[in-house]
Amino acid sequence: MTIADYVSALSQNPYFGAGFGLFGVGAGAAILRKGFQTSMVLFRRHCMITLEVPCRDKSYQWLLQWITQKGARQTQHLSVETSFEQRDTGQIKTKYEFIPSVGQHFFRYAGTWIKVDRTREQQTLDLHMGIPWETVTLTAFGRNKQLYYDILEDARTMALKQHEGMTIMYTAMGSEWRPFGHPRRRRPIKSVVLRAGLADRILTDCLDFIKNPQWYTERGIPYRRGYLLYGPPGCGKSSFIMALAGQLEYNICVLNLSERGLTDDRLNHLLSVAPQQSIILLEDIDAAFVSREDTPKQKAAYEGLNRVTFSGLLNCLDGVASTEARIVFMTTNYLERLDPALIRPGRVDMKEFVGYCDQEQVELMFLRFYKGEQAAELARTFATR
Repeated sequence: MTIADYVSALSQNPYFGAGFGLFGVGAGAAILRKGFQTSMVLFRRHCMITLEVPCRDKSYQWLLQWITQKGARQTQHLSVETSFEQRDTGQIKTKYEFIPSVGQHFFRYAGTWIKVDRTREQQTLDLHMGIPWETVTLTAFGRNKQLYYDILEDARTMALKQHEGMTIMYTAMGSEWRPFGHPRRRRPIKSVVLRAGLADRILTDCLDFIKNPQWYTERGIPYRRGYLLYGPPGCGKSSFIMALAGQLEYNICVLNLSERGLTDDRLNHLLSVAPQQSIILLEDIDAAFVSREDTPKQKAAYEGLNRVTFSGLLNCLDGVASTEARIVFMTTNYLERLDPALIRPGRVDMKEFVGYCDQEQVELMFLRFYKGEQAAELARTFATR
């Protein structure tokens, strides 16, 4: 039998014909499916723009709140975040904020439909927050990146308006800064009564530093400023820093050098990634090194853990790897315990004593609480007692 006869016999076999037909249909379907997938990949790559925002990014919460309030207001799938808001009267109000839940959402912005895909990885945790890892992905038609710039800017503006007139306190969590507690109302700087001229002198120096970065650049001087407030406890050092931050419209990053597990590398990293327009506050700087060495009980508590060293702190303040464009405030109750290397110019540019109230301060504090025609005379009488 020749090959031609063999092929003819197979073609006349109905089972072979049916099998070959099914094979052809399956192969064609596979080719079409692969072609469709390739076409969709090419379409998404060249005709769509995608933005992925991880939960560790600062804009993550801004974006979720903005999407709920300005974008996908009609979405039916929500998650709730409960917070507490303090009114001017001191009353605490419970506040519920709804944000898009895990899944897909759609909204329209600037004439463009945008798909929101919020995903949660149950197998992956954010080590610093202890919550599952989340991402929000925005997808839109076109290739204009300005669309996402505008969305993020609108989200940032809305978030800042919510904290307008507030001072945010940050604390170190792991290798990053996280807001601590609720934003506080800015405290008037005049509400902290220091000796005559002290508050104005520090405020003027801070404003000169903030407004003249070019002066430092032209002269090759590192653009950073350090302040040390010393004096007896309870005299208003921390309170003044809080009021000063409100006057400058800055936030405060509180860093405890006695924290267990704080190392030189982590300290340097925290100072490098501090939020912009923030004052870095190192309270009781003398206790970070002296008390831990002199107290056997505390020394045993830190046994086996890496701690920040004195030389590491000095390098972070003005070493080669130290960052610029920052304001650092340090406080201490015992100036004599501090090493001269720590408070030399370049690390501490301004040292001010904050002591007990004198007669003038007592009168000013009296007048802040009591008004009237005879208030001045009563204030003098009260201050002389």
